[in-house]
Order: sequence, then structure tokens, then C-alpha cells
Amino acid sequence: MRSEAVPLKQSTPEAIQALADKVLSQIAAIYAAHHIEANAVQQQMLASHVRAMASRSLTGEALPEVEAELFEDISPETMALAQQVVDLFGNLPKEEAWLLSVHIEVARANEA
Repeated sequence: MRSEAVPLKQSTPEAIQALADKVLSQIAAIYAAHHIEANAVQQQMLASHVRAMASRSLTGEALPEVEAELFEDISPETMALAQQVVDLFGNLPKEEAWLLSVHIEVARANEA
């Protein structure tokens, strides 16, 4: 975490939730387009993660270091969907997509 982080935009809890809600609605459209169905627990975990992403996007807080090797088993299609979501924020690093890809991969496994 950077102690010198300067808010990039308004970072009230309401602003964070509004951004998270906007992204979650776009994720719902992505899921629908790709026939991905998350169960209730998966939706709750995704929502929590997206709120944290929204907070980092608005505050400029950095992620702890993440090792790429941990995500080698994630399919390229899932990683592309995760990157598409991360791109909605416009200012988050690729490591966010790595973490988000786990949520998508697990939800995609529901199809099997």
C-alpha cells in the first residue's frame, strides 16, 4: 500500500459503491453474452471483489505484489473477459485481471 496515495476521483463510500454497481451491471451483460451463470455465493464474492477494485481505482491504492504463475491454469478466454472488465475502470493494472479471472473461471465451471 502506498501511504502517499492521492485520491484520483471522489472516493466516498457512495462513490465507490456507485462505480462498483456500474461495473457489476456491465459484468452481468458480459456474463449473459457468454452464457456464464454465477451462483449466489459466487455473485456475492464477485461483488465484494469489484467493490475493492472500485476503491483501488478511485483512491489509487496499489495491490500487493501478485505472482503471474498462480494464474497459469486460467483459460485465455477467461483472462480476456477479466481484462475486459478491468479495462472498464481505465486505471487498474493487469494484476487486477489475474485476480478477477478466478471469479470468472469458477462461474464458467458451473456450465460443465
